[in-house]
Amino acid sequence: MSLGGILIIILLLMLIGVLPMWPHSNRWGYFPSGAFGVALAVVLVLLLLGRI
Repeated sequence: MSLGGILIIILLLMLIGVLPMWPHSNRWGYFPSGAFGVALAVVLVLLLLGRI
């Protein structure tokens, strides 16, 4: 499995994790979705630069 495939799997797991579906996640605020957004932006930049 290549590095790009591993990163896609990690991003999909992060996407599932940031969904506010659980009662204890109400007080988290925007942090999980913000962290996912930053990770997605980093991966997109690396893809555009051809590093992955």
